[in-house]
Amino acid sequence: MDRGLHLTICVVTTLLLLRESSQAGEENDPEMLPASTSAEGLPTLTVTTILEDPYVMVRGAELEGYCMDLLRALAGMLRFQYRVKVVGDGQYGAVAASGNWTGMIGEVLRKEADIAVAPLTVTSAREEVVSFTTPFLQTGIGILLRKDTVSQEMSFFHFLSPFSKETWTGLLFAYLLTCFCLFLVARLSPCEWNEPKNEENHFTFLNSLWFGAGALALQGVTPRPQALSVRVIAVVWWLFTLALLAAYIANFTALLSSGSEQLPIQTFEDLVKQRNLEFGTLEGSSTFYFFKNSKNPIHQMIYEYMEKRREHVLVKTYQEAVQRVMESNYAFIGESISQDLAAARHCNLIRAPEVIGARGFGIATTQASPWTKPLSIAVLKLRELGDLDYLRNKWWESSCLRRSRDRWSPLEPPALGGLFLALGVGLALGVLAAVAELSHSSRHVAGHAKKSCCSVFIEEICTRLRIKESARPSQETSGKANA
Repeated sequence: MDRGLHLTICVVTTLLLLRESSQAGEENDPEMLPASTSAEGLPTLTVTTILEDPYVMVRGAELEGYCMDLLRALAGMLRFQYRVKVVGDGQYGAVAASGNWTGMIGEVLRKEADIAVAPLTVTSAREEVVSFTTPFLQTGIGILLRKDTVSQEMSFFHFLSPFSKETWTGLLFAYLLTCFCLFLVARLSPCEWNEPKNEENHFTFLNSLWFGAGALALQGVTPRPQALSVRVIAVVWWLFTLALLAAYIANFTALLSSGSEQLPIQTFEDLVKQRNLEFGTLEGSSTFYFFKNSKNPIHQMIYEYMEKRREHVLVKTYQEAVQRVMESNYAFIGESISQDLAAARHCNLIRAPEVIGARGFGIATTQASPWTKPLSIAVLKLRELGDLDYLRNKWWESSCLRRSRDRWSPLEPPALGGLFLALGVGLALGVLAAVAELSHSSRHVAGHAKKSCCSVFIEEICTRLRIKESARPSQETSGKANA
């Protein structure tokens, strides 16, 4: 009996010690939240969010997206349950005319939601009324445009684009100077022109120009240099043209394969100066207030433009903004990371290079919320583990990007329009030159034979084109009969 009683006391004592050790471990564990939990289960948080692709999207009866995967990872790490609700007014959060906050920020302030998990930008105004965690995504402010509204019309002389105007000017000067040096050295060298009185110098200035042009086309032309001095100049010019052509071909290939012509709208200053596109942003968004509070003159001009035309240029949702960019002459100013996704999903959209106002997306909580620090620590852990990069790659993957990589697009004619024009002009000049030479020869023959120049010219053409002489009388007879 005493032995059984002793055993019972030992078991009870051991259970009490284990319980105290477990409670002490919970108090020292930083991942355990200082929130009151019931014995029946984990704490449940009400999460407010906003529908925006790819952060939160409706698929059937469930929500999915980047923010939903992020929320699921945080819940698994911090051990809490959650209930997601879409924000009632569809706004992110701004101060209304009444002084109250709208959107997700307002719902957190009114304690209609415990946290807001969405592409919610961390700003100083919002930080004054709510608390934000460590940003889980970095972004900025960019310009979303439609390619056919901003891309410059391809120049007819697009083939000159690989080199700047200064380079082409220097090339022309080097060509003329080299040809002049060839002409001068060939006349001075006794090896090239041994007997000036009795021998003809083949390196005339025109022949020198032709020799230099042949080297530019990598073609061997006459006259062939004989003197060492002339050969030295020729070799140096050949090496120069070889390197020049290699650089031109490389730059031209890169230009054509990139498929991205120089956009006329590179910066926000370019956007203000142009008059073809309207531009705006989301109504009540942090982007709108960024331009409102900025002291930059360009930013102030953008804000004044949007404020005066707010009924026409401000949009309600991100989807509306993308649709408007695709269907009209409209430029959308917004989060660059969202614009990158839109440009990837819609192949006719592009984001301008300049990005301003570096910022981040954070999770909003009330200022006295015990969840702020644990959520920040959890976000940092997810970043260190590479989970945030994985989610970014998962939801920013685009079929448009895959098609653009796999699809071969033929070279458009406008890119080589100048070359075709130059070829046509050259052919026309060649024909005119041949006609002029034949006409000059016909005048000499007509003078010696005492015939009309026109008849001799026609005879020469008929002979060279092998037209039968009998065809002409028959044509003249039929012409008289018709008369």
